[in-house]
Amino acid sequence: MARVMTGDRLRISIFGRRNAGKSSLINAFTGQNVAIVSDVPGTTTDPVMKAIELFPTGPAILIDTAGLDDTGDTLGLERVKKSVSYLKKSDMVILVVDAAGAAGELEDEIITECENEKIPLILVLNKSELPLSESVKTWLEGKEYIPASAKNNDGIEKITKKITELSPDEWEPPFLRDLIKPGDVVLMITPIDSSAPKGRMIMPQVRAWRDILDGGGIALSCEPQNLQKTFDSLKEKPALVVTDSQVFSKVAPIVPEDVPFTSFSILSIRQKGNLAEMVKAVKKVENLKAGDKVLIAESCSHHSQDDDIARVKIPKWLNDKVGGGLVIETSSGRDYPENLTDYKLIVHCGACTLNRREMLLRQAIPAEKGVPVTNFGVLISYLHGVFPRALKPFGIE
Repeated sequence: MARVMTGDRLRISIFGRRNAGKSSLINAFTGQNVAIVSDVPGTTTDPVMKAIELFPTGPAILIDTAGLDDTGDTLGLERVKKSVSYLKKSDMVILVVDAAGAAGELEDEIITECENEKIPLILVLNKSELPLSESVKTWLEGKEYIPASAKNNDGIEKITKKITELSPDEWEPPFLRDLIKPGDVVLMITPIDSSAPKGRMIMPQVRAWRDILDGGGIALSCEPQNLQKTFDSLKEKPALVVTDSQVFSKVAPIVPEDVPFTSFSILSIRQKGNLAEMVKAVKKVENLKAGDKVLIAESCSHHSQDDDIARVKIPKWLNDKVGGGLVIETSSGRDYPENLTDYKLIVHCGACTLNRREMLLRQAIPAEKGVPVTNFGVLISYLHGVFPRALKPFGIE
């Protein structure tokens, strides 16, 4: 099964009561039976993601969630809680109401939450081939909605058109093309080591290649050991050099001081989160001392290597900086540990599997508890003496 690069796609979460037809709607969108459909309420438990292409909007992720009214037991409440947690991470929400069912407070809560979070919402009246119940008829008064029938495949084009109307031209900032102009050469330093996926490149590297091409630039790539030879072969200096953060100290002496220079991780977190706040946070390293707890947070799970950046290299570099004794823990996945206030600093990955809304939320939650969040690339540049250079392309100090 191909891995879905969810961080690159418009994230559309579908909410509604049990048996409102959310799964049927997803199947109608995709033309495939990707979501389990049943007349038994509560068939969908954990949120289910499906990658689709919506013309002309582009790539999107549809998220099928558990029923809002699945509150009959502890497990049901947990399912609803998990589903609703996806709302704040969504770029858009589709709220599905069963024409012959019920509507009221549960739906109002979703609408209010979308308004508070400034998330575009599309209200869909599903099963429109059925007579309206009194509950739904009353609740719909004064509301804009799209009649649809997943069963008869009616209204799907109207929903798709509405998604296009509500979608911004770009739901995330560019990766790097705003830093270059057409014809510029961008040199990318991409180590092929034990941490590189076999036969593939890591997501930020792929994003950089595509964004350079989208910006009309010229993409070049080499490994660190070939950097000097690559520079010597160029008639003109590159407009930008992007390196893997782990080789900052090896690369920096070779790249001329007048050539803009940064890392994939810093570019990734600039696109996904608030880079300026992460730059402020990294300076908290100066206050760390033995016994302090630091959390290293990765947004995805992967096989740990002997020289793993999160579990080996960053802990070593941090302890070298403060003289040892730090208590360093790691977490993987989309959820933080509950005890965030125990940590003096959180060091976050480049968030390549997250969308911007989710990463900003992952910054905001610790910030509300007074815990600063910085980034792998920002931290490594700080610890290896290339901090000003790596941030200069963005006008941040």
